[in-house]
Amino acid sequence: MAGRRKWLQLGVLAALIVLLPLFFPSGYYYRVGALIFVNALSVVGLVILIGYAGQISLGHAGFAGIGAYACALAPQHLGLHPGLAMLLGALISGVVALLIGRPILRLKGYYLAVATLGFGILMSMVLTNERALTGGPDGMSVEDLGLRAMLRELGWRLSGGEMWYGVSGIALLIGAWVALNLLDSPSGRAMRALHGSEIAASTVGIDIARQKLRAFVISAVYASIAGSLLALQNGFITPDVAGFMHSIEMVTMAVLGGVGSVFGGILGAAILTFLPQLLTVFAEYEQLVLGAVMILVMIFLPQGLLPSIGRRIGRKGE
Repeated sequence: MAGRRKWLQLGVLAALIVLLPLFFPSGYYYRVGALIFVNALSVVGLVILIGYAGQISLGHAGFAGIGAYACALAPQHLGLHPGLAMLLGALISGVVALLIGRPILRLKGYYLAVATLGFGILMSMVLTNERALTGGPDGMSVEDLGLRAMLRELGWRLSGGEMWYGVSGIALLIGAWVALNLLDSPSGRAMRALHGSEIAASTVGIDIARQKLRAFVISAVYASIAGSLLALQNGFITPDVAGFMHSIEMVTMAVLGGVGSVFGGILGAAILTFLPQLLTVFAEYEQLVLGAVMILVMIFLPQGLLPSIGRRIGRKGE
């Protein structure tokens, strides 16, 4: 039953990705769609960390920064293809998460939040201050992936927006598939057990430290790949990708959609990425209206949009 539900959810997501372009009024919305998918990918990683394992991180944009700058620096200094640079960034992010996760994840609550926040601030400062290497606040260009030219040789003539919409959509599908498989695996059940009660989980033989670290490393790799995709599709990157506000945006997306649900996280990312496009009609009041919408959602749908809506539909069906 769980396996059937997983494939149904992935089928719905795939159908949405394929069918949405039919309603795009212009090519600009391919870019918006690609940005939604990239943000959603990083949020799925946070769902694993926060929703599955119950650990908070306010510095996850630091791993997005590692992935983004790996795609900028590795081709320039190591001669790597940008695609290999993305894998290198994911590997570095996983190793960094492994190293810092061991001491950090011993902390709990707001102590853990502050520690992860410190990591994010540190990464942002390094990327900003190392001008000779990263270009400082002005950022640096990112080498083209070369995929568009390859597709053109195969007879597929796609615009840059269309190509990145497809690439980001496929990446999100793979990320969602991995997260859902993890949820149904023994490791996923162990993570959910420690989310409910670490004491109860330890009494049944679950290695608490190991499961926390596993969730932290996996979520870091998600953020790194999302950061790499963002850098590659923009062709330029600045330290803002690793900034504090980016970390807060990621957590907000996860919580808004429903942090315990993969598809809730995707919904939250879609709303908070697309909503500012709709609110431009409010000009200087755009941020005020966006904040008011988020407050109202959290008041009336405190579990997040998708879980709360699902519960209400379930009650009506009884």
